[in-house]
Amino acid sequence: MFLSKPKVLVITIASAFIGLFFLFCLGWAITDHYGKGTSDKEVIEETAIKKNDFPDDFTVVAIGDSLTRGTGDETGKGYVGLVIEDLKSEYNRKPIIHNLGINGQVSKELVQQVRQPEVKRQIQAADVILVTIGGNDLFQKGKTLLEYDREAITVSQKSFLGNLHEIFKDINKVNDTATILLLGLYNPFIDLDEDFDTNRIVRDWNNETAEVVALYENAIFVPTFDLFQLSVNEYLYSDKFHPNKKGYRLIADRVAPLIKWEDVER
Repeated sequence: MFLSKPKVLVITIASAFIGLFFLFCLGWAITDHYGKGTSDKEVIEETAIKKNDFPDDFTVVAIGDSLTRGTGDETGKGYVGLVIEDLKSEYNRKPIIHNLGINGQVSKELVQQVRQPEVKRQIQAADVILVTIGGNDLFQKGKTLLEYDREAITVSQKSFLGNLHEIFKDINKVNDTATILLLGLYNPFIDLDEDFDTNRIVRDWNNETAEVVALYENAIFVPTFDLFQLSVNEYLYSDKFHPNKKGYRLIADRVAPLIKWEDVER
């Protein structure tokens, strides 16, 4: 049986339409299956990139006396500001910094400060806590040199060490994971003391302080005595007590390498 040419033409056209429709459905199904997977992957990658665009917070809290404030540095940075600059340069990120230093502060006053609600809140968020304290307890605006009294110094030292324990305990109550860096004392009066009594006093003070710091797992004693020992006047401000910009630079160079930005690769 033979089909006429018109019927063959109709069947051919119908078959072509059916074939095209089948190919369309197959293509749509493939695109829906594989194309959707690609789209999800792109979304995941895009989300990851955006997340990495926002660095993890790293917070430094600085407490203590005028050295924390940077007194003597005409730029106002002090060692704290220089340390922050060094960290930014090292990790290409700028830490959050809260500088709570108070000029003239003694250890008894710092005990009260770390118990203030707002200060406790900032300490709680800290990754690193920088501390300078004790210089005013010991030197008492130069009276230690002018009115040398070993017994009085011993009393001051005992009081200071007790306050230091309180400061560390209070910090650890709200944050026992932050690293505490306590700076030791340098002797600004080396050139004025012919008998070097102040050298012996400062060394003893630092040794006793380091013993207290060693009792706290998250605390580090950072010596500064040797930095100023040989050329003290070169690194002192015009008041002959506070460091100048070069003196703070020496301190910052010792402190900054001790701070590790643990979250830098996350």
